[in-house]
Amino acid sequence: MKRYSNYIKFIAIALVALVACNNNKFAKQAQLLKKGIHTAVVDEAVQTSQYTYLRMTEVGNPAAKAVDTLWVAASMIESKKGDTLYYKGGFPMVNFKSKELNRSFKSVLFLDSLSNKPDFGLKEKMIGEGHNPMSSAGMGGASGTPKMEKIEVKVPAVAGGTTIADLYAKKAAMAGKTVKVKGQVTKFSPDIMNTNWLHIQDGTEKDGKFDLTITTHETVKVGDVVCFEGTISVDKNIGQGYFYEVLLEDAKTVK
Repeated sequence: MKRYSNYIKFIAIALVALVACNNNKFAKQAQLLKKGIHTAVVDEAVQTSQYTYLRMTEVGNPAAKAVDTLWVAASMIESKKGDTLYYKGGFPMVNFKSKELNRSFKSVLFLDSLSNKPDFGLKEKMIGEGHNPMSSAGMGGASGTPKMEKIEVKVPAVAGGTTIADLYAKKAAMAGKTVKVKGQVTKFSPDIMNTNWLHIQDGTEKDGKFDLTITTHETVKVGDVVCFEGTISVDKNIGQGYFYEVLLEDAKTVK
């Protein structure tokens, strides 16, 4: 009988410790939520050539139901079922279709910031940083959107074309015009909002702005030096905090 009584006491102590541990865990998650940091457990990971798609269950968020399915996409990472990850920000895409997977998603959150630790202040801990296709140097963006880094490159303007510096210097006059601009591809993100997004630099700069965002249906690789022709949009706001002083849209590669 005494042995049984000791067993009951042990179970009771274990349950109290477990409840206290869970309460402490939820309290930490609540504090993270106040900072905009979400905690989620990986249920499934799908790899593509550019992204890792993760089906996740959010924990510690009263607004998230256990039956909710959360799909997120980040630059390629190593992840497996059961991993706990932390994210913030992101760009939601509704009724998104991945051509590479030949699969449609009701909703996918393309993440700026994904980490295996809840400390987003330490860059070395980031595992999904910097992929966001809409990020651009010197322009407003969603919280957490990283800036593009300037590279050492010198790409002369083509005949009848312009430079990135001139596009920013004369943006009011350039609005709505079809222009040619040549540069080196520094980032390529396919199949976002039914188009491909990329960044180029040509070595020119105006007031710290050296990067041009381009939308196109053509495929290029990072490092390619390409001349694009498209229509200039200025001061364009596409929502979710993404704003572009200069954007070259529906561009095609030309000689």
